[in-house]
Amino acid sequence: MRLYAIILRKLYGEGRGAVPGTLYLVPTPIGNLGDISRRMAETLAQVDFIAAEDTRVTVKLLNHLGVKKPMVAYHRHNAGTAGPAVLERLLAGACCALVTDAGTPAISDPGEELVALCAGAGVPVCAVPGPCALVTALSVSAQPTGRFTFEGFLPMNRKNRAARLEALRGEERTMVFYEAPHKLAATLRTLAEVFGPERPVSLCRELTKLHEEVRRTTLGEAADWYGANEPRGEFVLVVRGAPPRAEEAACLEDGLALVDSLRGEGLSLRDAVRRAAGELGLPRNQLYDAAVGK
Repeated sequence: MRLYAIILRKLYGEGRGAVPGTLYLVPTPIGNLGDISRRMAETLAQVDFIAAEDTRVTVKLLNHLGVKKPMVAYHRHNAGTAGPAVLERLLAGACCALVTDAGTPAISDPGEELVALCAGAGVPVCAVPGPCALVTALSVSAQPTGRFTFEGFLPMNRKNRAARLEALRGEERTMVFYEAPHKLAATLRTLAEVFGPERPVSLCRELTKLHEEVRRTTLGEAADWYGANEPRGEFVLVVRGAPPRAEEAACLEDGLALVDSLRGEGLSLRDAVRRAAGELGLPRNQLYDAAVGK
């Protein structure tokens, strides 16, 4: 056991510095500074430089950790030029930590473009696990979590937003959306119109912060509440999926048609009936009698 622990430390553990020419995706707390892990802090201290969404926000975190490190800005407005510049330094052997203002980089974030750029150039990308509003909200939502789809922020254009939601009308998986407070009321109204006012939703607000709140209700009630009460803080909406569509039961005529098709492939009547009955969930004896008397 002691030898195993030593091997693990050598491979993954303490004392291992950042690998040259590697992009590290380092999550940052989404509200509570206590959520930063030892590995996250060590990675920030070990890299050559940090690519930050907003250097003014990141410097506060670095000051909290007692870390001083060169930073460059990387965000959606400069990704086209900042991305290649970061890649050039990585190809030259420097190692970089990519951070956002809060949460995991590259998740509903322009960091995905930098990851794709590095992957295309053969630059190693290493993800450090950590805070993510998506997973945090889903886990406390009390909505089904076995299968879900992350939709991030909906399009700002009203027509495009409606089209996106219309495409999700029949989605059976739990759906997760991010939303800003000033757009929440309008988004809830649209969700209620498309999915129906009775669809369950969990509104997760200010996760991990002092005023954290999870409101479990319906889309209609949520739209009414936030239409009359000003939303405050950042929201994650966890919307239950549509009920499963009932499959139409196969009828005897479907079975006879399949039997004829299988007979045309060379199967005997008995074998064709057995296979058709199994595939369509029909009583074998009833289907056989119908086929014989046809």
